[in-house]
Amino acid sequence: MIRGLHLLLLSQDPAADRAFLRDVLGWPWVEDQASEPGWLIFETPPTEMGVHPVSGRPGVALHLMCDGIAATVAELKAKGVPVGEVVNAGYGLATTVTLPSGAEVGLYEPRHKSPLAAFDRT
Repeated sequence: MIRGLHLLLLSQDPAADRAFLRDVLGWPWVEDQASEPGWLIFETPPTEMGVHPVSGRPGVALHLMCDGIAATVAELKAKGVPVGEVVNAGYGLATTVTLPSGAEVGLYEPRHKSPLAAFDRT
């Protein structure tokens, strides 16, 4: 049976994005010895998944979740990370974080009930 979820971040600068995940976000990692040197696989925070309707091409979107977006944005900016403007997206307060490769990932403070105890607001 399925026991986990493996995400792939497709990057034009994998070394820089791996360094960001390791050094800025502080995620634990292991190095895949069977691959090229520096091929890191990260332990990510707990994950939830929603299924949203789309009128265009189906795909996958990556969003990081936080308890307090103002504090998280301030911490990231203090580390020199480009962060977009925080907006009320309905489901929560949301912004984007730009990785060293130029890729953007979402960041939000959820306002919905979450299956993750750390984010469950009800």
